[in-house]
Amino acid sequence: MENFVDWLNGIVWSSALVYLFLGVGLFYSIATRFLQVRLLKDMLKLTFNRDRSKAGVSSFQAFSMSLGSRVGTGNIAGVATAIAFGGPGAVFWMWVMALLGGATSFIEITMTQVYKRKLDGQYRGGVPYYIEKGLKIKWYAVVFALITLIVMGVLWPGLQANTIAISMENAFGIEPLITGGMLVVILGIIIFGGVKRIAKAAEIVVPVMAIIYIVMCLIILLINITELPSVVSLIFSSAFGTNAAFGGLVGSAIALGVQRGAFSNAAGIGSETYDAGAAEVSHPAKQGLVQAFSVYIDTLLICSATAFMILFTGMYNVMPAGGEAIVNNVPGSSPSAYTQMAIGSVMPGFGAAFLAIALFFFCFTTVMSYYYKAETCLVFLNRNRAVKLKWPTHVLKIVLLGMIFYGSVVSAEFAWALGDLGMGSMAWLNFVAILFLTKPALKVLRDYEKQKNEGKDPVFDAEKLGFEDAEFWIGQYEEPMGDELDIKKAEVF
Repeated sequence: MENFVDWLNGIVWSSALVYLFLGVGLFYSIATRFLQVRLLKDMLKLTFNRDRSKAGVSSFQAFSMSLGSRVGTGNIAGVATAIAFGGPGAVFWMWVMALLGGATSFIEITMTQVYKRKLDGQYRGGVPYYIEKGLKIKWYAVVFALITLIVMGVLWPGLQANTIAISMENAFGIEPLITGGMLVVILGIIIFGGVKRIAKAAEIVVPVMAIIYIVMCLIILLINITELPSVVSLIFSSAFGTNAAFGGLVGSAIALGVQRGAFSNAAGIGSETYDAGAAEVSHPAKQGLVQAFSVYIDTLLICSATAFMILFTGMYNVMPAGGEAIVNNVPGSSPSAYTQMAIGSVMPGFGAAFLAIALFFFCFTTVMSYYYKAETCLVFLNRNRAVKLKWPTHVLKIVLLGMIFYGSVVSAEFAWALGDLGMGSMAWLNFVAILFLTKPALKVLRDYEKQKNEGKDPVFDAEKLGFEDAEFWIGQYEEPMGDELDIKKAEVF
């Protein structure tokens, strides 16, 4: 089984996909005149908007749900893996992925908002929805929904559980079987509570856990501040092959940096479109900007913090695939342990325990988001039935919980292989879709900026802009006024 998955990954993750991530990001950056830089002020303002309705969640909650799915294994074990096999230069290419990925994320999220729908009393959106209405290719939409359902319900949850189980065993000696059982119980309680409970839990937990982790990273940065110039120099010299030791790893640095950067911030994969579809906004571009900002938080802030901790303390190895170790600072150690060792080297007796707890929260909120995305795909597949089928949702919950338990006991290598296979499969399909939707996405951006320049709070008029299939926006959106707005702001879950 492992050999088969590795063979599939060799096809899916060819160099073509690596350069597609970079190429599409650069294309959209130029096409939008680098909105990820120009409109940074708007991103900050819109991110903390908390207005919502009974059918939707606020921009901040959608941001928290999305960030909760992005901040997890990729930010800690993923960064360590990139350094282990691609050298310090991989960190630079993760930064490039974040900068370019902000524009890609804007496009896919904006299209999600344009073509979202209100189903069963809740806002739903995502790649299948904009493929069906924007491209008018129903079979392609169904294929993407099925692939996402498999990835979110089967392939990715096990990777997060595996990371938690390994960290708990290293820190506290807890057997993976016990950790897996604990995760199944806690997650089961939450996912049976519905999307509103997921949104509320993410809104509370994600900011707190991210802040605590960043504070810990800053402490280590300050302790090792004199090493900053040499570490930054090491990253850049390794990225471009001017460092003699890592000169032969430029290709691996690019590949690993892009791959792990993509897994971390998910720009272009389509996995973050489902959270964004639940957001309550007056204009699609608003949520597009919010999600673009979350790419920065995820990679430029959290991934960078992890990378600097590892590189500052020297707690890493660099092992080219099929070759001898170039750096062997911690002989025999798994990349997943590098961050724990880095913190432990500065704060003995504390690092392993702290990171185990941090990983628990990071990965746990990620799995909560996976369930919501899988559920949204089920709603899409079930949308045209006169009698809605309930059993698929129950099966999804059971399968996901089963994969959580299974993932906690399999090898880390196999868990990562499954995760990479799911990510690559979604990326190929989503890139085709968004590239064909470039023109309408840019039209929405121009409308947003035009209204902003006129001093207005942008409101989307789908009919005026020619979006005939944007059903939600045609006669659906009404700006709340007076007491109605006060009531909406007072609503709680």
